Amino acid sequence: MPRRPSSGRRVLKYQPLAFSPFMRLLSFASMARRNLPHPEDCQCSDEEISFDEKEKIPNLSKKGKEQQLSDSSDEEDSQEDVQADFEFFDPKPTDFHGVKILLQNYLDDKEWDLSSFVDFILEQTTVGTVVKVADDEDESVFALVTALNMARYKDNKCFRDLKEFLRKVCSEKTIANNLEMLLEKKAQDVGLLVSQRVMNLPPQLLPPLYDGLFDEVSWATEDEPTEELRRSFRFKSYLLITKIYKLKNPKQRKPRHGEDIEETIFLKPEDELFLELSSWSFTFPMRSQLVTSQEMKNYQLMGLVMAVEANKIPKFRKMLNSLIDEQ
Repeated sequence: MPRRPSSGRRVLKYQPLAFSPFMRLLSFASMARRNLPHPEDCQCSDEEISFDEKEKIPNLSKKGKEQQLSDSSDEEDSQEDVQADFEFFDPKPTDFHGVKILLQNYLDDKEWDLSSFVDFILEQTTVGTVVKVADDEDESVFALVTALNMARYKDNKCFRDLKEFLRKVCSEKTIANNLEMLLEKKAQDVGLLVSQRVMNLPPQLLPPLYDGLFDEVSWATEDEPTEELRRSFRFKSYLLITKIYKLKNPKQRKPRHGEDIEETIFLKPEDELFLELSSWSFTFPMRSQLVTSQEMKNYQLMGLVMAVEANKIPKFRKMLNSLIDEQ
């Protein structure tokens, strides 16, 4: 595709990449290594994982230096700065384990055909990006963004599982009707926008990451080899599944003098923009928890599902650039 850059098409340098104690814990939840065999290689189940003081930070470079959490107050107040050169790549089969780790809690603790879902993401190379660190021997995946047509994969088990999950967690009748329309009658026009990453990724990466995605969607409507494929990227709506933290019992929480209590904490800043632009949304309590920390003891991890009309995306891109420029 002539307008599409080749793999490794963009290198973005950011220094420092800071790991605060809390963000390190969140990073563990997203990137701690697990034994995740592809079904073709092994039929064993995923290994259980826990996050505690002995858990090690995954490698950020080929030197592979690891850090451990410490109980000392000095460590809690310190940050480690790491230089990282990030590259944007087209998805490929060798990214299977890294992408599966990022998506391990995509549908909370539901048992579903995640491996097939990852395969579909990696097979769609014309639309979608993975972010890695330059010269990393492990090729760890630090971020993923893509959009999958809901109708194109409707007969596959992983998408049936996903739709079953969404119907189950949506308790609001009016919104449930809207959701059902996107899942079935209007599915041909709906893109499932999948965006997962480690929590400490530099925010400056977000505008080019999303610009790249939506540019690729636009190019695909003209450049795909068949009309059926070109049609599958002419999205009218995007469906997003993400996570936020909600304050427990906000009406009972009285802020102390000078204390600013936020009722909602967005793990990804762009989700606040998507929510503002959404046609409808709903939240649901999650059984799985990313971390247990003193900072978040008064918050509950919640799932957030949103529908955003495709004609709102240009505004989203401008808002995202403005948001990052302000930081």
